[in-house]
Amino acid sequence: MRACRAALLFISRPTSLCVRMDSSNAQSSELKLYNSLTRQKESFVPLAPPTVTWYSCGPTVYDAAHMGHARSYITFDILRRVLSDYFGYHVNYVMNITDIDDKIIRRARRNHLLENYTSDEPSLSSLVTDVNAALKPFTEKARRESDPDKQKMLQGVVEKVRTTLQEIATEEQSKNSVASLLSAAADPLSDWLDSRLGPHITDKSIFASLTQRFEQEFHCDMEALNVLPADVLTRVSEYVPEVVDYIQEIVAKGFAYESNGSVYFDVVKFSSAPDHTYAKLVPEAVGNLTALAEGEGELSAGGQAEKRAPNDFALWKASKAGEPEWPSPWGQGRPGWHIECSVMACDILGEKADIHTGGVDLKFPHHDNEIAQAEARYGSDQWMSFFLHSGHLTIAGCKMSKSLKNFITIKQVM
Repeated sequence: MRACRAALLFISRPTSLCVRMDSSNAQSSELKLYNSLTRQKESFVPLAPPTVTWYSCGPTVYDAAHMGHARSYITFDILRRVLSDYFGYHVNYVMNITDIDDKIIRRARRNHLLENYTSDEPSLSSLVTDVNAALKPFTEKARRESDPDKQKMLQGVVEKVRTTLQEIATEEQSKNSVASLLSAAADPLSDWLDSRLGPHITDKSIFASLTQRFEQEFHCDMEALNVLPADVLTRVSEYVPEVVDYIQEIVAKGFAYESNGSVYFDVVKFSSAPDHTYAKLVPEAVGNLTALAEGEGELSAGGQAEKRAPNDFALWKASKAGEPEWPSPWGQGRPGWHIECSVMACDILGEKADIHTGGVDLKFPHHDNEIAQAEARYGSDQWMSFFLHSGHLTIAGCKMSKSLKNFITIKQVM
């Protein structure tokens, strides 16, 4: 265990931290942090010393935690220990669990439908027919994918399925043939089943079952890595009424609008207001519709027509059939991804805080949208003093991520 932890610390060397430790007296030492807001190192001075208020974006719990997560959380754990153990700050570390999200909905439905399909024990001939039907839209999805790494991954799945189909056609058919084809075609087959049957799912417990399982695994992984637990842990599913209230405040201030049961943030209105600037972290990304669409989620692809402008983003999503839902003044729906963190951070830490952390891929649009929401809600021009971002862990030249299916889980390494 010790050797494994030492290796993890080596690969997870924190790049946002620069501490002058040449004095035995912490009071005379200087802590400088690379602030993503200003893109430079700055001396860290908390708003109300000796307390440090810190919000960290936690995991979206729909799959196992991997080494990319380990790299990020170990980085921030080292910084947290330096702040508390060396500088003597009282750190109030808040982390969220995202347990309402498009990815969670899709994964839970796909797993549920594929399990039901498999339990019905389809014959090989009917399975081959269904896999061929599923492969057509999946192949088109791979062709349309604009991210080269993701496209390569999708095309690899297509080739694996085609190879398995060819092998089955030339060998003696058996139960192993069914099992091997189900394994190879799990992604296109579950996608196809979801497109046909997902809207008809009425058992909403499948969403909580998935998130509870992977949240528990995440906490076990962090404990195995000796990462300190959060002082306060929040879950989106426990904050829906607060999300609704927060959105109503933004609407009342004129920075959001209802459309067809959903609520969208008005980026043009916010940007044109005095003392407000949109996309403080990555202003050059404004207008990047690919990044914005990814932030909105795969189940929200049809929402573009409801927006006043392409850069607007969802605060509240009207739920469709087969999705979890909660009551709101705008009808049954669920929170958008970006609003979740703004609400939970402000509820625990107040309208201003010292530090916000997360992976570098969250800068835009997630963190930029969080900033806009909080500043619109409170009429301020400074929500967080410091934004700190950890870099990616790469594998074979690509970012390690759940979506690329190229990850090594923490359990595998341990």
